[in-house]
Formats: sequence, C-alpha cells, structure tokens
Amino acid sequence: MIKTIDRLLDHQTMYRLVLYYLIALLGTALVLGFLKLVPHDPVMLAFTTGLMLAACWITNRVFAAVFKVPANTESVYITALILALILDPVAATDLKGICAVVFACVWAISSKFILAIGGKHLFNPAALGVALTALLLDQPASWWVGGNLPLLPVVLFGGLLMVRKLRRLDLVATFGVVALATILATTEPSQYAAALTQTLGSSPLPFFAFVMLTEPLTAPTTRWPRIAFAAIVGFLFAPNIHVGSFYFTPELALLTGNLFAYAVSPRGRFVLTLERIEQSAVDSYDFIFRSPRKLAFQAGQYLEWTLGLDRSDNRGNRRYFTVASAPTEQSIRLGVKFYPQSSAFKQMLGAMKPGSTIHASQLAGDFTLPANRQTKIAFLAGGIGITPFRSMLQYLIDSRERRPIVVLYGAETQQDIAYRDVLGAARRELGIRTVLAVARGAERGQYPGYIDARLVRLAIPDYLERTFYISGPQAMVKALRDTLLGMGIRRSKIKVDYFPGFA
Repeated sequence: MIKTIDRLLDHQTMYRLVLYYLIALLGTALVLGFLKLVPHDPVMLAFTTGLMLAACWITNRVFAAVFKVPANTESVYITALILALILDPVAATDLKGICAVVFACVWAISSKFILAIGGKHLFNPAALGVALTALLLDQPASWWVGGNLPLLPVVLFGGLLMVRKLRRLDLVATFGVVALATILATTEPSQYAAALTQTLGSSPLPFFAFVMLTEPLTAPTTRWPRIAFAAIVGFLFAPNIHVGSFYFTPELALLTGNLFAYAVSPRGRFVLTLERIEQSAVDSYDFIFRSPRKLAFQAGQYLEWTLGLDRSDNRGNRRYFTVASAPTEQSIRLGVKFYPQSSAFKQMLGAMKPGSTIHASQLAGDFTLPANRQTKIAFLAGGIGITPFRSMLQYLIDSRERRPIVVLYGAETQQDIAYRDVLGAARRELGIRTVLAVARGAERGQYPGYIDARLVRLAIPDYLERTFYISGPQAMVKALRDTLLGMGIRRSKIKVDYFPGFA
C-alpha cells in the first residue's frame, strides 16, 4: 500500500499536490455546506473563492511584469485557496467584506515581491495577508477550516500525504508536540481533556501544520534549523502565550518563525545566464550557467529552478534539481536527462540558447559529505543520479582532499554513462575507485546487470563499515535501500538523495 502511494506521489510535483489538497478541502466544504454540515453558505464560499482567485491572479501578473520575474501560477492559486479556507466567506453585497478579502489577497501576493530580500520572500504570503487585514481593517482570520469537525478527515488524509511527499515528519511532529506541551503547560490540569479535545478537533492546528508550516520558501532548508523553527512556531501557536496584553495568533506565530528561518537559511534568488550546453551522456545534457554573484553551497545540495513558461503543463514551471557543479567551480552546472515525452519545463529548458536566463532559488538539502573526513563512504548512483556525486567528486579533486570512497554506478548502456572525465580524474588523483554496472552491453571490467547485493559484497568487502549514499530514479533508490537494510546495514548509515517535488 505504501509503495503504491509513494509511486503516485512521485508523479506529482509538490506544488501540484498542495493545489489538489486545497481543492479537495474546498470542494468538500461546498458539499457539506449544501448539506448544512458546515456553518458557511456554499454560495458565499464559492463567490469568495472566485474573488480571491481573481484578485491574487491579477496582483501576481502585475507584480511579475513590474519586477520582470516568471509568474508562478500554481503558487497564486495555492495562496488564494489557503486564504479562502482561513478567512470567512463574504456575500456579493458586503462591500466592506469584499474590500477586506481583496486587501488580504493583494498583500499576500505583493509580499512575495516587495517584502523580498535578494529575490527571496521573507514571510509566508497567506499569513502576512491575514495578519495585515486583522491589524489594519479589524477583519481577523477565523481559520474556519480548523473549526469544522466534518472536514477533519479530509484535512488529516490530505495532510498526511503532504508530509509523506515532503518528508517533513520531523517538522510537523516537533511543531505538534511543542504546541500541545505549551497548551497543557498554560492550562489548569482540570481542563486538560477539554483543551486537548478542542485543540485536536476544533482548532486550525492540523491544517496549519500540514499547509502553512511546511511552505518551503519560508521555512529552514536543513534539519536542525527546521526543528528549531517548528519549536518556535509551536510555542507561540499556543493560545495562552502573550507578551503583556498582546496575544499571538496562528499567523503571527508563523511570521515570527519566518524571521528565524530567514536568519538561518541561505538567501536570495539568482538569475543565471546560460553560457553553454554540454552533452554528458545519451539524452543527458549539462546546462552551464553564469551567476551574477557567488553561490555558496555544499556539494550535493539542490536548487529550485524556475522558467517563465507561456503555456505550462500539469507539472508547472518549477523543478528541483541537484547542482551538478562543485562549490569550487565558477559556473553553475545543471545536469538533466531528457525523455521522449518531456514536460513543458524540460522542452523549454532544452530550447535555451546561450544568453538565455533561468531563475534559481531555495538552496537546500542534507545529501552532503560527512564532516568527518575519515568516514568510509559508498556512492551508489543510477543514471542521471550521478549528478550529486559529480559535485562531490569534483569538489574533492579541486580541494585535493582524500576520502575513503567507493563509487558503484549503474547505467543501462555504455552511452548512458555520464561524467567519465570526473570519475577518471577522481581515480587518478584521489584513488577513488568506480565500479560500473551496465545492464546491456557490459565490457571487460564492468559488472553485467544492475547494482545489487552481490555487487556490493564483491566491490565493497567492508560494506558493513561504510555509510551509503544512494541517488537515482526513485524506484532504484527504494530498492537499493531495502537491499542494504537486508544486508544488515543500519538505517542511520543509509542516506538517500531526496528533494520535494520529484516529478
């Protein structure tokens, strides 16, 4: 069952999954409204949702044109639908309510542009929009999505899918534990049962955790800062936390956490200019970009890449790809494999010419070399999954840093083997051995077939002493992880290359 769910999730981008989740929540709310199971009139809810979608879309188009950046339509819809789920619906005759709704939408979208530093927006857009609406127009958010018990199953089911997709269980769990602990610590013991019942069943806590807290652009990108961020927001989320007469609301708790996230996270959006394209293997190409300023990153990390598509498909105009270049190189290298039916994003990427530009942001990832240089490592790569290892090996070559590494690289054919030059240099200069596993047409000295337990035992006799890094197609990564676990390798010694929005 879990494998089936993962397979379905792997074919959806993170943004598309969030969009589907929010549509499902609003659709369910509309149905429940007609059945009189939620307090809001479905006609008002439909009108308000349409108004928010229009206001957000127009605002985004205007600011995208002024700031000359790609318009991310999915992000616009997501922000609008979140606002529709946390602000009370308004009637078509309620001029004051309409003004408040439009005000929240305009500020939510515009904050991505005008409250951005280095091209990176500082605050969660929806949280800022409702906070300013409450402060300036005295129209606070009701967070009604969290106060309706009939909606809770949809909130929980979709939210758990989100957490599974994003691999953010540590973030959500830390927030939940700290929030509940703080609520109990500020509640009379005789009221514990009532406080827990209300918090878990009639508060915005689940929706807030699954949707608002996990928003990747305003949360820390590495594990321990991410956990600290969740703890800060969880503490401030508790309704009894206050400074004098000032009490925190959910949106203010998140905005405070956003400030912490900005302080500890890599900053800025980069506009990269294409210098040249190099073919690394059959159907695989490296796009080599020039950056206006130095990108500080660790070998093995990834970026979110954005193109301004005139006509996007269902996978949107944003992708996460590992940075294939090393931190020691001057250019930024993006390694991509193209398939016969590529997405609109890859089609436009493939059509780029020298001088074309692409936007890169949200540097993140923990798939990096261990701090201890003596740690024995095994790199297991499949196909274009060699890109993070290309980054790491080139970094070690440039730094003249020796580490006990063995590389197992699986490919379908000889033509699918990428970065032969870097693999060869790593062997010559650092003594890092690469064993090639070729499924069809293996040559002398290569392993015929795919990477499996037999190859691991043959090529790495001390495999129980090593930390394994696995990168490649998701099916391969999962299969190899299970294989290694079956060979007695501890879970803590297996790292997999993961980033959100795999599709």
